[in-house]
Amino acid sequence: MFPERVLSGMRPTGALHLGHYHGVLKNWVRLQSEYPCLFFVADWHALTTHYDDPSIIESSTHEMVIDWLAAGLDPAQATIFVQSQVIEHAELFLLLAMSAPLGWLERVPTYKEQIEKLKEKDLSTYGFLGYPLLQAADILIYRAEHVPVGEDQVPHLEMTREIARRFNYLYGREKGFEEKAQEAVKKLGSKMAKQYLELRNRFQEQGEEEAIEQAHALLDESKNLTHVDRERLFGYLEGSRKIILVEPQALLTKDSRMPGLDGQKMSKSYGNTIAMREDADSITKKIRTMPTDPARVRKTDAGDPEKCPVWAFHQIYSDAPTCAWVQDSCKNAKIGCLECKQPVIESVLREQQPLLERAQTYVDDPTLVRSIIADGSDKARKMAQETMRDVREVMGLG
Repeated sequence: MFPERVLSGMRPTGALHLGHYHGVLKNWVRLQSEYPCLFFVADWHALTTHYDDPSIIESSTHEMVIDWLAAGLDPAQATIFVQSQVIEHAELFLLLAMSAPLGWLERVPTYKEQIEKLKEKDLSTYGFLGYPLLQAADILIYRAEHVPVGEDQVPHLEMTREIARRFNYLYGREKGFEEKAQEAVKKLGSKMAKQYLELRNRFQEQGEEEAIEQAHALLDESKNLTHVDRERLFGYLEGSRKIILVEPQALLTKDSRMPGLDGQKMSKSYGNTIAMREDADSITKKIRTMPTDPARVRKTDAGDPEKCPVWAFHQIYSDAPTCAWVQDSCKNAKIGCLECKQPVIESVLREQQPLLERAQTYVDDPTLVRSIIADGSDKARKMAQETMRDVREVMGLG
């Protein structure tokens, strides 16, 4: 069985903002203490939409890794690397492309959505059409079992699972597989072999998920199996053949809709962001000039917090007493909008202080960031090379 890994990445297309921090990075920081995690800068993915002006990618890569470290990612716990420094991603992408049906790529929900959204760019390119397959290669090359995604990204992950399933079906046809699997069963010993076969029957005949979990635990306990035999028995258990690429599971993350300064979702495309390491004066000015409930023309006019973008910030940054104060004071015109905004300003600046402090070490010494990326990319490449040895072998390229 392969290690239980988590993998995720981000495209380097500009400064990270508080939406990234609350929606992604805080979750990554939590995951790194629970699983072996790999987090990568998806610079090749950035080229799918920025191929005509890649100047932003290199500087954004460096700054983005600093933002990750500022958020609390720890290179001693997680592997942090850059996609293009692990060339095996491109090799697996190419090899998967040989058997990936064109229709699978065209049906990815975000394909047409992105073309519509980015009308100003010419996205009628092979790279843009194939980016879901490159995304699949990114995941499959590490045999990652878990991928943290929101509900909207589940279709992408399902396509990755289909790609892995198709690859295993086409190339996992080890000669004499059935006979070799049955020989491996005997190595378990009579008692464990009997248990294994009973669990296999329960799963294949009745679809019992509990049976497959118990069988996995049984195989993990056995001291008599080689890695190859254990892998064969996992495949034999599920009725498949040799498992070469692991089908990843969605690690669903709570949808954190960080509000932007105008009430829409915080996004660079809307121009409504606060950067993770923005200057305090700039943050103060942005929040003080946020739009509020249109009904509050004068301080004496009663308002409705539900119609005010500032209230969305209070719900994230303010405690219960402060939120109750805002509700009462706004509805009864007891305070002006600037007074209402002040606790938000203070909370955002307070949240940013430890981020700025952690980041400063890497800002002062850029070689630290380069070393972290180099070490992480080296670790990632060794993992990727293990997968590619198996892939090349089954594809006749060994």
